[in-house]
Amino acid sequence: MNMKPRFNWQPVVSAAVIVVVAFLVLLPLVFLVEESLNVGDPMAFPPQEYGFRNYIAMFDEDINVLFNTVIIAVVATIMAILIGFTLAWILTRTNVPGRELLERLMELPYYMTPLVGALAWSVIAGPKSGFVNQIWKAWGGSGDIVNVYGYFGIAWIMALFEGTVAFVMISASMKSMDPALEESARVMGASKLRTMLTVTLPLVMPGVLGATLFVFAEMLGSFAAALVIGIPARIYVITTAIWDSTLSYPPDYGRASAMGLSLFVVMFAMLTFYRWRINKGSYATITGKAFRPRPMDMGKLAWLLLGVCLLYVVLAVVLPLAALIMTSLQRFATVILSQAEWTLANYQTALSLGPIRGALGNSLMLGFGVASVGVILMALLVWIIYRSRIRGSGAIEYLVMFPQAVPRLVFGLALLWAWLNIPIPIYGTLWLLALAYLTVMLPLGVRTLAGVVLQIDKSLEECARVCGAGWAYQMRTVTLPLLRPGILAAWLLIFMACVRELGTSVFLMGPDARVIAPSIVSAFASSGTELTAAMALIQTATVVVALVILFRLTRGVTKEMS
Repeated sequence: MNMKPRFNWQPVVSAAVIVVVAFLVLLPLVFLVEESLNVGDPMAFPPQEYGFRNYIAMFDEDINVLFNTVIIAVVATIMAILIGFTLAWILTRTNVPGRELLERLMELPYYMTPLVGALAWSVIAGPKSGFVNQIWKAWGGSGDIVNVYGYFGIAWIMALFEGTVAFVMISASMKSMDPALEESARVMGASKLRTMLTVTLPLVMPGVLGATLFVFAEMLGSFAAALVIGIPARIYVITTAIWDSTLSYPPDYGRASAMGLSLFVVMFAMLTFYRWRINKGSYATITGKAFRPRPMDMGKLAWLLLGVCLLYVVLAVVLPLAALIMTSLQRFATVILSQAEWTLANYQTALSLGPIRGALGNSLMLGFGVASVGVILMALLVWIIYRSRIRGSGAIEYLVMFPQAVPRLVFGLALLWAWLNIPIPIYGTLWLLALAYLTVMLPLGVRTLAGVVLQIDKSLEECARVCGAGWAYQMRTVTLPLLRPGILAAWLLIFMACVRELGTSVFLMGPDARVIAPSIVSAFASSGTELTAAMALIQTATVVVALVILFRLTRGVTKEMS
């Protein structure tokens, strides 16, 4: 009896995923490259004159901007990875008290937009009017004891609020690591610190390098901290220089496009190093042998590690929220309570604005939709890049990372030009914002999932195929279940990233398609700090409530992440 051959879905699904990703990324890329070569009328599209003047000018007129960008991004990335790795190791590999609650607290900084964090620290550590300096002078001190308006201040704020991204990415890899490897090192006499540096770190290197790659790109394209802290300090980076170019008259879109594309050269070098390093070794720790994650007993040291986690929560959550709450409840912000004029008027004003309420709802809806659809697309994409035998899989990874290498402001402009020239009437609608968010979130999902995929031994998938399982059945019953911790981490990151997305949204919002982050920027530019603080707190509270509801609805599944 002849059996009908099973249809192989792998080529069909792989081709469909690649076509979708190529369309989402390459279409705006074409328009971006074309505009970067525009040396004629900046308002003409397509350009009337082409040349390389915009690129040459970067190494002449904008060399200080490039230097500032690289220095701040490198310092911020080092701090963020140190924060993320330390917290991930403490909460996944040790018996620190209250691990499950602490893990939820570690995600809180990501609930707030970078704009909220920058605004909060400008209130806390700003010169003269900053709360810390006000207290210092009230105690009889002279001058300013702290000043966040500087290179280190910008890097500090960026690292503090991106460290949680590194934490989620790295912890997803650590949760998937067989603890027997660490226990073997301990039996051989290695100390806990040596075990972490010589066993844990090398085995989770894909997750660490992936987080470094993503965070560095995020730092290069960071806008909020550079806007709130950098401009008053006269420290310009690429994103604020691009912002100035688009606001000038006539807007210099060619300069903005060229500066944005130049960052892809840096990302190309980083991604090349990442692939070279990953291809040199084997990081598979998930094999056919069952294991149960077991934390190391740290003894009394566990309480010190608890203190490290709580210190991060205080610096990234408690202090910023306290400063914003105090600011939002006053007519004029001051830490000297005897001079304070308390009021709820800022909240009344914020909640009375109809566009703000609609913007919050739109942001939450976009976050849920893009995260739910995108995480499946990204899981398939990661499998294609690291597991399939498709030629050019490395080129696909470079393509996927392009939206992360280019500042969101510039990519938003590219999407604007692209969709204005396509006869599909979605400009100014939530559909265009959804497509834009899906495109710019591709690197985040891929980097989060890549470290977990590389830890899954290929033999598990090969066993399924040897037993007669088709590709679709193997993905459904073997690969995706093993990827579940990474998928849940990616979903959470994408949801929150969509809610706080700023750069891409600025040029793509329409009258009926407003989102919350640009609305807060508008309030910051046109209103006082007090109203902006109230709006930022309303946004943060709404996101927290939405996530609490989601966690309760999926409680049985989210335990996989603990």
